[in-house]
Amino acid sequence: MNGGASGPHTTSGAAAALTTRAIGDRWRLAWLLARHGGKRVRDVLAAPLHRLSRSGGGTAERLVVAPQDLRTADPTLANDIYAGYFSFAGKVVAAGGRSPFEVPPPSAAWAEALMGFGWLRHLRAADSALARANARALVDDWIETCGRRPRGPAWTTGVVARRLLSWLSQSPVILDGADRDFYRRFMRSIGRQAGHLAQALPREGDGERRLAAAIALASVALCTGASPAVQRRAARLLGEELDQQILPDGGHVARNPRTLVDLLTDLLPLRQLYANQGVEPPRAMLNAIDRMMPMLRLFRHGDGSLALFNGMSATPIDLLATLLAYGDARAQAIENALHSGYQRLQARTCVVVMDAGTPPPQAMSARAHAGCLSFELSDGPNRIVVNCGAPPPGSEQWRHLARTTAAHSTLIVNDTSSCRFVEPDGGLVGILGSPILAGPREVTMLREVVREPDPPALALVTSHNGYRSLFGVIHHRRLTLARSGDRLAGEDRLAVAVAGRAGAAPDAFMLRFHLHPSVNASRTADGRAALLVLPGGHVWTFEAGGLPVSVEESVFFAAPDGARRTEQLTVSGGFRSTPSVTWSFSKVAPAIKAQAPEPEPDAELPLA
Repeated sequence: MNGGASGPHTTSGAAAALTTRAIGDRWRLAWLLARHGGKRVRDVLAAPLHRLSRSGGGTAERLVVAPQDLRTADPTLANDIYAGYFSFAGKVVAAGGRSPFEVPPPSAAWAEALMGFGWLRHLRAADSALARANARALVDDWIETCGRRPRGPAWTTGVVARRLLSWLSQSPVILDGADRDFYRRFMRSIGRQAGHLAQALPREGDGERRLAAAIALASVALCTGASPAVQRRAARLLGEELDQQILPDGGHVARNPRTLVDLLTDLLPLRQLYANQGVEPPRAMLNAIDRMMPMLRLFRHGDGSLALFNGMSATPIDLLATLLAYGDARAQAIENALHSGYQRLQARTCVVVMDAGTPPPQAMSARAHAGCLSFELSDGPNRIVVNCGAPPPGSEQWRHLARTTAAHSTLIVNDTSSCRFVEPDGGLVGILGSPILAGPREVTMLREVVREPDPPALALVTSHNGYRSLFGVIHHRRLTLARSGDRLAGEDRLAVAVAGRAGAAPDAFMLRFHLHPSVNASRTADGRAALLVLPGGHVWTFEAGGLPVSVEESVFFAAPDGARRTEQLTVSGGFRSTPSVTWSFSKVAPAIKAQAPEPEPDAELPLA
């Protein structure tokens, strides 16, 4: 799978376009560096919340309530932690009698997971005196080792926010059996961290970390019984961040489905905290939660997993089921999310989810992908067409590859991604991360009902201009899902928008349809179609209007147990000679007759 730079045989016209693009990228980098170096002028709450660590009405002297932790816990992991084995982000470290906070971390992701203390929930689930003592000893060890001087990865905004939320939610296990001296050290540390977070938040450029900090500060204000003034200011800051980052249709501005999962996992317990304490919650939080739930359902396939767009990796199925159980079980998924740039088509048990939006703002694009107009297809519990997804934390060597257009089920022109990123091997990544420098600026989207043939079908008509500046073409895609749910027809067309640029560019495109690892693909004898055998015996066919169809290797990054080998269907051509390709996925009679009955049409899908 390839998808990075343009091909080696670039003509002079395309070379001039590349030079223009390079100059433009330099200006964008200069702007990003200038923005990164400047301070964000924002003093809404820093000074008042800093009083959480000082004497007075905001002093963190006691805990009055602990929020619920919705994340799944595994009590068997408590034994590993007690034995000194810490397994995070694909890496296992044996502390060997040393403090885990003094062991050189094998990766940044491992260090963040350790310092975030989310693993305390496993010790609480063990429900033993040994686990409680171990939890208290490790927290005390961190306070002594890392908690006195705010420096290093333990004190970055996102890690401090996660640690505060973990300590608050797991305070029953931390404080069970604690003496007065430990209790005071623990509360002083919470106050110190909250004060640091309040001071760091106005300077934090990453929106997701800023929102996590606002949630943590609101939680601290409620859990420590801070003064009503501090609680109101915390609620106001949280409301402002949610208004900025949660779009009217419920999507997050970064366009990553996993962000919705993470936010709801923290916001739902916070909403309950407000109710338990009899404090009026910010209206923006209640509205955001109500909008996010239907948006989360938009991404959901029949097997309970979420579609793989813009940084989404493996779905935490148990956690997702818990989140959806908080909402109305009869609530329907939103289908037309224009603000977030996503579309959903559903007919009986067949689901199509499509990315029909522009890239997120540069400041929020560090994990966004070049997957404009890509889609995923599933039939009941069987996923068929997927995107490759994002690798889990600790697999940074694959992250850039997973972000390219070639890792998505869409059309790619001249082996070039529709978005350009800050290069992962450049010196600026440590400063800026890897945001999108340029990508599609205009994405059109139209939903329509196709009246012929009868019964009517559902159609999405879309286009994007991500290839206009370099190759002079516009990518148009049309998807039509039959009401019977047994056929998805598509057309991909490259229309010339700048004749001189299109005439000078290399003439090649490739349609890619990545398949889920559970799908077994094989070409027909004439090489112009493919048979797709799904678990349970259902068979689908793929054909591309008589063009040759290839079955090639691919990789699925979003498997719960790590990257897995899979396959993809590809159709190649030249846009000057073949400007349009029609294709279809069609369901045929199942190969195995004895099977469980399908759900009734439009039946509610199971939560897990």
